Amino acid sequence: MIVAGFPAGSFGTNCFVIASDPGQPCLIIDPGQDSIDGLMEIISEHRLQPAAVLITHGHLDHAWSVAPLSHDFGIPAYIHAEDRYRLTELAGSTINANREALLRMTKGALELTEPEDVRLVADDEVLDLAGIALRVRHAPGHTEGSIVFEREADGEVPPIMFSGDLLFAGSIGRTDLDGGSMELMQRSLQRIVLPADDDTVVLPGHGPQTTIGQERRSNPFLQPGNQYFPARTGL
Repeated sequence: MIVAGFPAGSFGTNCFVIASDPGQPCLIIDPGQDSIDGLMEIISEHRLQPAAVLITHGHLDHAWSVAPLSHDFGIPAYIHAEDRYRLTELAGSTINANREALLRMTKGALELTEPEDVRLVADDEVLDLAGIALRVRHAPGHTEGSIVFEREADGEVPPIMFSGDLLFAGSIGRTDLDGGSMELMQRSLQRIVLPADDDTVVLPGHGPQTTIGQERRSNPFLQPGNQYFPARTGL
């Protein structure tokens, strides 16, 4: 199995590629700003064929390059229904940057535009794409439609959680942007993160990978009685 990733762009958003084997179809997760060159290196190295783009939530730092990838490879983009509206105007979906400045950063005509083929996912839906089964977990709190993608353990490969901006190594996603909710973040952490197996590998939207066991032991936002104050990582 191939799972490769790298931080992309000025936001340092982790972009991932997952495939069953070299020479097979692959899934792209959260292609942010300046992610296309890195993605093409991975795709070329392993002789992969992109089959779909998966988006953990609709902030531009995670969806910046979705439209050109979807267009160039003729593949659909998957997002939760409650974040679908964000893809219609990515440059206006954040309060952290001036819209005109963001548009000046755009290098390709299709970047920061709406993907041509958008498909909606729902909580507990199992996506069977590119020979890989991923379970969708609706995880509101960072945005209304934030989701996590989970892959079950397979042989010697432990379970994997693509956590987006729900959970980071030592922190959690911020809840102070439009559509965020501290109460919903707490519920999502309790429903999705705390019951997960300790050996689950967490591949977050920002920062290094970790495990559920490590976060359960040391993440201050997962300790009993914590108030779940929002972190300041990512958009």
